[in-house]
Amino acid sequence: MTYAQIWQPLVEELACLQRAGSKAEFWLRDDDAVDPTPALDRLLDLTGEFAVPVTLAVIPALTDEKLVVRLHEAPHATVAIHGWAHRNHAPEGHKKQELGAHRPREAVLDDLARGLSHVTGLHGARAVPMLVPPWNRIDAGFVSDLVSAGFEALSVYGPPKQASLAVINSNVDIMDWHGTRRCRDHGLLVQDIIAQLQHAFDGGEPVGLLTHHLVHDESAWLFLERLFAVTARNEACVWLPIKTLIGRGAGKGK
Repeated sequence: MTYAQIWQPLVEELACLQRAGSKAEFWLRDDDAVDPTPALDRLLDLTGEFAVPVTLAVIPALTDEKLVVRLHEAPHATVAIHGWAHRNHAPEGHKKQELGAHRPREAVLDDLARGLSHVTGLHGARAVPMLVPPWNRIDAGFVSDLVSAGFEALSVYGPPKQASLAVINSNVDIMDWHGTRRCRDHGLLVQDIIAQLQHAFDGGEPVGLLTHHLVHDESAWLFLERLFAVTARNEACVWLPIKTLIGRGAGKGK
């Protein structure tokens, strides 16, 4: 199978949506931003070239004004709050979690409020009050407290669960975390995107692409470039800014 043939099913799916008078909706979340790096430059340049809005999940405890200065040149980028320090507090043998029930409730909520304040203070209007928990994990008992802590949205991975605030989850991860720790097979990623588009057509969520610029191999960058080429200049598609999705209250109450 040629590389063009790998992508042909998505091209055909988009054509079907266009004939049906529907629009394919995408959004992009990239995790673990801290400082300007060559990898971040590559992400910002690529998304800027195709006018794709990108939401950077920034680790508050590890970032400072250097990232602010870099993002002045990237008006298409917004920043969300990636926990506090991306530090694991779970006991050995348990899945990694910063926002779990392993610490006093007040300590976790104080960290989250501090993270929101720090990132908003640095980035101003570029910051969105959305929490992206490290490792996509947060104890369910904390979710009801997020609004009082100043958050308007939560973003993890997978189908959204009912919550008191907007839930805007990623649902297509390009990395093979449990195997090669490299980019997943492009054909399988295309299949996942098509499945999510069909789910969205039936009233589900937009395609929420999840990336991690610091660990991308060349295959990951190639996949993103090709995906943007197929979608970003296609009248059947729109890449949505995160503020639009928060404004909709995406996933709330489901």
